[in-house]
Amino acid sequence: MNSGILVVAAQRELRRSLFDALDHAGYPQIYSARDVAHAAILLEGRPPVPPLQLMVMVLAGDERQARNSCEQLRRLPGGADTPLIAVLAEEASLSPADLPAGIADWLSATRIDTELVARWRRSQSGDPGLRQTAAAAADGAPEDYRYVFEEGDSEWLIADAQTHRLLEVSPTLARHSRLHASQWEGLPLTGVLRFEGIPIAQVLAEADRSWHPCQRRSAQGADTGQASVRRIRHAGRDALALMFRSDRADLRAEAALSLLSRMFASTSGVDAQIAAGRLLFDELGLDYLAVWSARQDGADAPTQTLQLWSGDDPVWPPAQLQSSLQLVLGGKPILYRSDAKRLAPVDPLLQHLDLAGFAGLPLYDERHTVLGAMLAGSRKGFGEMGIIEPVLRCAAARFAQVLELGRTREQGRAEGLVDALTGLPNRLLFNDRLETIIREAIRNGECFAVLFVDLDRFKAVNDTYGHAAGDQVLRTVTERLCGSIRASDTVARYAGDEFTIVLRHIVKNDDVLRVAEKIVQVMETPLYLEDGTELQVTASMGLSFFPDDAGDAQTLLKHADEAMYAAKHLGRNNFQIYEVSPEYAREHGMALKSRLRHAEGNGELRVVYQPQVNTETEDIVGMEALIRWEHPELGMISPAVFIPLAEETGLIVSIGEWVMRTACRQAKEWEQRYGLRLRLGVNLSAVQLMEPQLLDTVAKVLRETGLDPTLLEMEVTESISIKAAPNLVENLHALHKLGCHIAIDDFGTGAASLDYLRRLPADRIKIDQSFVRNIGVDPDDEAIVRATIEMAHRLKRAVVAEGVEIEQHMEFLRTHGCDELQGYLFCRPLQPISFDKLLAERQRLLEGRVAEPA
Repeated sequence: MNSGILVVAAQRELRRSLFDALDHAGYPQIYSARDVAHAAILLEGRPPVPPLQLMVMVLAGDERQARNSCEQLRRLPGGADTPLIAVLAEEASLSPADLPAGIADWLSATRIDTELVARWRRSQSGDPGLRQTAAAAADGAPEDYRYVFEEGDSEWLIADAQTHRLLEVSPTLARHSRLHASQWEGLPLTGVLRFEGIPIAQVLAEADRSWHPCQRRSAQGADTGQASVRRIRHAGRDALALMFRSDRADLRAEAALSLLSRMFASTSGVDAQIAAGRLLFDELGLDYLAVWSARQDGADAPTQTLQLWSGDDPVWPPAQLQSSLQLVLGGKPILYRSDAKRLAPVDPLLQHLDLAGFAGLPLYDERHTVLGAMLAGSRKGFGEMGIIEPVLRCAAARFAQVLELGRTREQGRAEGLVDALTGLPNRLLFNDRLETIIREAIRNGECFAVLFVDLDRFKAVNDTYGHAAGDQVLRTVTERLCGSIRASDTVARYAGDEFTIVLRHIVKNDDVLRVAEKIVQVMETPLYLEDGTELQVTASMGLSFFPDDAGDAQTLLKHADEAMYAAKHLGRNNFQIYEVSPEYAREHGMALKSRLRHAEGNGELRVVYQPQVNTETEDIVGMEALIRWEHPELGMISPAVFIPLAEETGLIVSIGEWVMRTACRQAKEWEQRYGLRLRLGVNLSAVQLMEPQLLDTVAKVLRETGLDPTLLEMEVTESISIKAAPNLVENLHALHKLGCHIAIDDFGTGAASLDYLRRLPADRIKIDQSFVRNIGVDPDDEAIVRATIEMAHRLKRAVVAEGVEIEQHMEFLRTHGCDELQGYLFCRPLQPISFDKLLAERQRLLEGRVAEPA
């Protein structure tokens, strides 16, 4: 039985190449994953037998990473005995001889199209190809850790297992920290490393190679990063080996890649240059950064478009006197790691700035014409040149892209921004439009959706009928896509058979889903080639939403792309919505917890507001404050994912107070501006409810913001056990006495509904959306809703229904006397600017009615 092939590759282009090669060869079931965690999610719930037919993994790191990745892969369901083919990416630092044991065959990433299927078939026929060597010696002889000191580029510290004092450090650590190896010997680990969220004694006792966020001592104070601990033998005695990997982008490749990812995710135009420049300046610890644009008419005087400098401004020399700048504008790169002062006699810029490390790189367009120059410098010299140089070259490419796009706009070269075959915007123009749409959406508080559309098995059309037929298919697809959207939306040909769509001004998610369903149906219609041949070309689509899924263009596209691959996994010819899964959160829980600690200070947390309306008048009477977390790499993370992490770490107390203060301040501002006394609902978690200081915190927030206590409603979820939560009943009675209202959230989902109503001072109950959404579908849930409303009214409690999405919901709830409604039928959760516009429009309509003659 054919049970499927698993492809694992972090790089999207390689993942696509592997998928296409196997798909074209006729393998019907292909699981395409970013990493092992993603693969585990795809295989979850899959029958254990028969096993996978094949696993293909791209290896892009070193020998240790390859070994760990293969071991994790083998632990997947059905993966223990499945043949494994390794694909070596161009950036991989290991050779074929270093591959772990048990790999059936290997090939270079550049040979995927021509060799992958052939090697797999050869392996099946009994010719395994190259024999691989055993795994690396890191798990071998007790003293073999030293090979890492000599051959690797990692930071290692060896400490006595009993005294926890340092015995030896690697040359790399001494170089990165700018402290000589002799300055480390004998130091206690407590004075060298400081772990976040876990005692160092626990880390050393467990010594299980787990990674923990920490800070490592350096000449400049401390570098942030992660460290792991393992047990070894050193000079005949027990010792601890600690590996530290820095978060500094000039020391560690992963951090450098993260920096580049954020740089290329920044906006277009002048904003992009400033954002990218500031990132580069801060992350590399630069003291000087400048970008120059060469004159288009060939004149000698360039224009400076960006300059950052950490110090008092000197008298900047004219561009024509800066010899280094002139050399770079002439196409000659300059790179000095630590001896740039030798340029001072001939370049007044270097003389004034006293830079030890200095780099100058030309900025090229696609024709290799010099557009300008990037200059970067550091007083203390650069870090690892193997990392610094590629980062600077990629940054130069980013600045060149911005310059080229600006010039293209200025020159009106529309043909360079439009796809010649379809007449649609190309990737460059689409990315620029998407940045503009994001800026407008932020300014106006709007929502929109991004669709990533990929034609199913399009390569087979080209291979079977020729490229002329493929071009005809692409033109027909273009007509169908453009006919499925509004004039305000955008369709672009992103690459090959990939199209992207932006659907503007979204109020309800259902509006987007209807468009996606329409596209699927339209694409199913057969099309005819010029020779009369009938074809049916379907599409797989992925959807992501701004701002719910991400706040920047690159992450929105990435998430839509991931959702598109999910659609392919589900059989193609469908669409899927992006979501960060709880499985991902569990796999990356430690990293998310670490990032969450700094989310508030970094401005990553947001408060959005969803209106609550009177059932009879449909006028706004209240609002619920909801928290959102915009992760810099993952985009918007669901509260269902990060709230449990906040509760585990205790961060929910400070985050909850921040949400309450932010929402109360905003509610007071709207009360003063519009004269509305809107009730504000704020959720309280179990951890907050057990805090003895909760009453003092709420009173302080109300005092500081000036909000009337009677306008604040605390929402308590019914799933919290009264018996298991000390202080819960006392805290709620105290809050009620203060004047605050109490609402029981998610009513009907717990096992203690009547106990809650009996023991808690509840003013209002909120019927859980799981019951409301089944109105018209499940008679049992309808009966529960009716009984809940009747019971609440008998006990003199008001009722709010959550999750009201269609007219049928509203009519049922109105008929049975529900007091208030909340849901997408009226409005999605809104950013403050959008909620303010909603209130302003309400006021305008009311004033218009008053002004009408009787």
